Amino acid sequence: MGFKEISSSTPRSVHTIPRAILRLLQFALALTVCGLYGTDIQNGNKEHQSADPKWLYAVVIGGLSVVTSLIYGIPLVKSYLFFGWDTILFVLWIAVFGIFGKMYLHEDPEGNAGVQRMKNAVWVDLVNVFLWLISAIYGAILFKGRFRRRGQTAAV
Repeated sequence: MGFKEISSSTPRSVHTIPRAILRLLQFALALTVCGLYGTDIQNGNKEHQSADPKWLYAVVIGGLSVVTSLIYGIPLVKSYLFFGWDTILFVLWIAVFGIFGKMYLHEDPEGNAGVQRMKNAVWVDLVNVFLWLISAIYGAILFKGRFRRRGQTAAV
């Protein structure tokens, strides 16, 4: 599939369905992360402990991703124009994965449901990394294709 096919000559519906699926996955998994990390924050609040900044960071990035995927999921929003924000979210998700991966990937849960939940959360973080990378690359390709097409028509 050539560059021109991806960016300008394919019908709009060809882009709409994969985009909707991608944004739906981003929404669902970001919401999942908010729930997984939010559980520990809520448990800490019940015990009158302040929330750990690492967990707050994960929930904030999850929340930003939820809002972004909802906005970008609106068919009239040309989300490829904002591929830079997708790239920023990709980098932020790498940080979440790095923080919690270092803490939990090598942990043996030994029947501890909380540790197992966090190990699972790390893998959800990694999937979020890849989803935001895909949307950033896809948006950049579409943006560049539209930019090239405009440049070609202006020269004619």
